[in-house]
Amino acid sequence: MIIRRMVSNAGNRWAVAGSTLLVWGLVAASAVYWGVKLSSGGRSVPVAPAARSAPPADPAAVARLLGSSPVAAPVVSAASRYQLLGVVAEPDGGGAALLAVDGKPPKPYRAGAQVDETLVLRSIEPRRVTLAASMQAPASVTLELPVRR
Repeated sequence: MIIRRMVSNAGNRWAVAGSTLLVWGLVAASAVYWGVKLSSGGRSVPVAPAARSAPPADPAAVARLLGSSPVAAPVVSAASRYQLLGVVAEPDGGGAALLAVDGKPPKPYRAGAQVDETLVLRSIEPRRVTLAASMQAPASVTLELPVRR
């Protein structure tokens, strides 16, 4: 009598069972997805209309509405646009001055040079410079070096 022994591999058996379970799980998930998709009948969910936003409020109009009187804008002095940072004065009124205009980096200007579109450097003194519309015009702006402490 011949006895045959059955050879089985327990690890292989679990791998086959696990992969089979995974495949059937994917089949079930796909069937549920397509069942829900087809049962909706192609109806789409209506989209709510976009809410309109109110235009931004005008602060001046709100102030007038609440009884406020209009206030004039503060006047900026011409001297506040210029800053004197250094002076090299010559005895005859000439020389050079280091000026910063409108917060820009400072630049050196000689006496008589155009500082901006309206003013020229009219005169240079040891601690003070004057700006005017022209070399013959009266001084429009006088700038002084800050006092050292």
